[in-house]
Amino acid sequence: MSTERTWVGPSAPERLNILRNTESIAIVGMSNKPARASYFVATYLMSSSPYRVYFVNPVLDEVLGQKVYPSLADLPEVPDMVDAFRKDADLPGVAQEAVDLGAKTVWMQLGSWSEEAAAIAENAGLNAVMDRCVKIEHARFHGGLHLAGFNTGVISSKRQVVA
Repeated sequence: MSTERTWVGPSAPERLNILRNTESIAIVGMSNKPARASYFVATYLMSSSPYRVYFVNPVLDEVLGQKVYPSLADLPEVPDMVDAFRKDADLPGVAQEAVDLGAKTVWMQLGSWSEEAAAIAENAGLNAVMDRCVKIEHARFHGGLHLAGFNTGVISSKRQVVA
């Protein structure tokens, strides 16, 4: 198995277009632990985006006051985007589930890489995004991103001094 990265993902305008054409997102691998990336992304999406957000994890019942579904097939609607927070070895299976369900996009989070998963998605006509965070991309395109990934509310070309 080659570790060389040959896949080229969508450009920034293409990613913006994906986000603009998304109305619902299923977070696969949702965690109930606040320190986990899926939890952080979910709280952001629920509070700062227009998306309907669903959680998928077969071992949880509820997170953030919201029902957690055991699989993508159990969701009340077909999500436009499947946002995968799973180990790389699991990503091809998640991509195939997204294809089988009829999702439009498979988004694999920051640090995730599976060229096989991207090929499964793209060969079925889905968008594929890897090694990028939906929260960061949404915030970047909507003016809410600071270098640390947070909106400081300060507009200045000078570094702020904290007293």
